[in-house]
Amino acid sequence: MSRIGKKPIELPKGVTVTVNNGQVTVKGPKGQMVHSIHPELKITIEGSNLSVENPQHENRALKSAHGLSRTLLSNAVTGVSTGFTKSLEIIGVGYRAVQQGKGIQLQLGYSHPIDVAEIADIELVVEADNRAKTNFIHVRGVDRQKVGQVAANLRELRPPEPYKGKGVRYIGEKIIRKMGKAGKAGK
Repeated sequence: MSRIGKKPIELPKGVTVTVNNGQVTVKGPKGQMVHSIHPELKITIEGSNLSVENPQHENRALKSAHGLSRTLLSNAVTGVSTGFTKSLEIIGVGYRAVQQGKGIQLQLGYSHPIDVAEIADIELVVEADNRAKTNFIHVRGVDRQKVGQVAANLRELRPPEPYKGKGVRYIGEKIIRKMGKAGKAGK
């Protein structure tokens, strides 16, 4: 039996869960999410606890689906109650981000600006720190996987380079720096 699958999920106030033919709908103050689960898994709601049960303990595929389903439901409960945020910072001379409605426009050292359009269920917020000459992009949403994917796509537009460290990186990400050329040190 899965160790993670055995843990019950605490339902915060304002979050409701309904199960209908293998479809689990989680509603909360931030939105709603729908997940489909394996048909042989059983979901029980007792008071403010949600648990996923595996009736067949020996089936290997069902063991993995048990832990995965519990984690996905836990992420859905957290997403609709508090939401998820990934923050990126833009470092480099002339690199910046500007809010344009619900989308953003990025200047990342290319010959043209990059427009990132509004993304469904995702909020993009630009914060500028003029003293440090750094821009921050906060990606917020209900779906953890979608928030992470949008943040990874933004980072991919100009990944941090190892010599000067310029580019788009996650806040707190450590970039392994390389030495530059030694030059004509012997003469």
